[in-house]
Amino acid sequence: MRANRSIPYLRRRSLVLGSGGIAFLAACGNTDSPDEADGPEGSATGDAQAEEPTGPLGISAIPDQDPELLNRLYPKVAKRFSEATGLEVKYTPVTDYTAVVRAFEVGDIYLAWMGGLTGVQARSRVEGATAIAQRDIDAEFHSLFIANTSSGLKPFEDVEGLQTLAGHTLTFGSETSTSGRLMPQAFMQEGGLDQGDLLGQPGFSGSHDATIEAVATGSFDVGAVNEQVWTAAQEAGEVDLSNVVVLWRTPGYADYHWLARPDLDEKFGEGTTQKVTDLLLGLDPADEDDASILELFGAESFVATENSNYDQIEEVAREQGLLA
Repeated sequence: MRANRSIPYLRRRSLVLGSGGIAFLAACGNTDSPDEADGPEGSATGDAQAEEPTGPLGISAIPDQDPELLNRLYPKVAKRFSEATGLEVKYTPVTDYTAVVRAFEVGDIYLAWMGGLTGVQARSRVEGATAIAQRDIDAEFHSLFIANTSSGLKPFEDVEGLQTLAGHTLTFGSETSTSGRLMPQAFMQEGGLDQGDLLGQPGFSGSHDATIEAVATGSFDVGAVNEQVWTAAQEAGEVDLSNVVVLWRTPGYADYHWLARPDLDEKFGEGTTQKVTDLLLGLDPADEDDASILELFGAESFVATENSNYDQIEEVAREQGLLA
C-alpha cells in the first residue's frame, strides 16, 4: 500500500469567494507575469506543429487550498512543463472553481488540475477533453465529516450515523468541490439526512482549510473536508484543533486529475499531450526537484487515468443538478 503524503498546510484563505472569471481573463492578457515559465526561444523542438502557437500554453488549477501554497506549486509545474515540451508555459491563478472550468471551455487554458466534479463539468463542455494523470492517492480519495466538540456530536461507524447531524449547522467547501461538497452531500442523502434537517442552510467556505477553521472557531458545528488537507492541518499545528473531532470517514471515490483539451497538440505541436503525460508519470521521489513537486501535491507519484474512472462522479453530479 502506498503511503499518503500530506500537502503542507498554510494559513487559511478567506471564507469569501471572489469573482474568478473576470480576474482570470484579465490575468491571461499579462505576458509579464512572474508565474510564467519561459521555454527555449521558439517552440517545441523535434515535432512538427499544425500551427504556430500565438501565445503561451496556459495552465491553471482549482483553488482548493491556501493561495500561498498554490503559488509555490504551480509555477514550478509550469517550469517543468516548459522544459518537457520546449514551449512557453504560463500558470494563471484563479479565485474560484468555476473560473477554471470556464477558462478551459473557452480555450484560455489547455491543461488544468481539476477535482473530480470540475473535471466532469469541463469534459461536458469540451468534447474530447481527456484525463491524463492522477496522483497515487486519487483513485481512492476520502472526505471527512468533522465537528466542534461543543456540538455534542460523537463519531459514528456507518453512513446512517449522518442522521445525527440533524439540527446542527454545517458548512461545505466550494460549491463545486468533489470532496468538500459533491460526495459529502451524496453520502448525506444515502444516509437519510436531508439538507432540510440541518439548522439553517449549509454554508460554503470556499476551501478545505477555510472549512477546518470555520469548525475550529465554532462558526459551524460540522464541516465536510478533504481528508488529505485535514491530515496536513494536524501535522502543521497552525490551527488549534483540540476542540475538533472527526465524526466519520467516507468510502473512497476517484477525485483529482490533470485534464487536457483535445486540441492541445493541434495548437502547440504533435506530441505535446504525451510529453506532459510522460513528465507527470515519470516524476521520481528520489530526485530532489521531482520530490519537491510531489510533496506539494501530497503524493508519492502520478499514475495514468482515464475519463471512465470518473463515471461515479458524473452520475452523482447529474443527480444533484450540477451538470448542464
